[in-house]
Amino acid sequence: MKRVVVSFAVLMSALFSQAQAQVTVKDAWVRATVAQQKATGAFMQLQSAQDAKLISAQSPVAGVVEVHEMAMDGGVMKMRAVPSLALPAGKAVELKPGGYHVMLMDLKGQVKDGDTVPVTLVVEGQDGKRQNIEIKASARMAAAPAMKHGEGKMHKH
Repeated sequence: MKRVVVSFAVLMSALFSQAQAQVTVKDAWVRATVAQQKATGAFMQLQSAQDAKLISAQSPVAGVVEVHEMAMDGGVMKMRAVPSLALPAGKAVELKPGGYHVMLMDLKGQVKDGDTVPVTLVVEGQDGKRQNIEIKASARMAAAPAMKHGEGKMHKH
């Protein structure tokens, strides 16, 4: 009887852990910095098996880490911290330059091209349970956004 109870407990534990939001992370990267730069962004694609939300992040390379949104407000691009980012079940959520991203501020040193930056994402499921996701983001120089023909103010032929 004892063996059946233990097996049942192990089975229930396995089922419970599967019920929590399972989040996958793809293509995680951090924008490399120049000397004395105090902030940078981390970008990635997140996908959750169940409805969940990204509520915070931490990294040993930064004193402050926040989930941010960049959005147009009255014709002006503004960046602000958000309390959470929804991760709808089965849908990929892109954290990218010019949109949602993880902001690393009060950097403790330069993030050089090729470095590996550890980041811990904190995700909360609908049941209120939190899950830490440890990722290793590669640092890289981001190319300047390509300008479309005719967008430049000084463009002449």
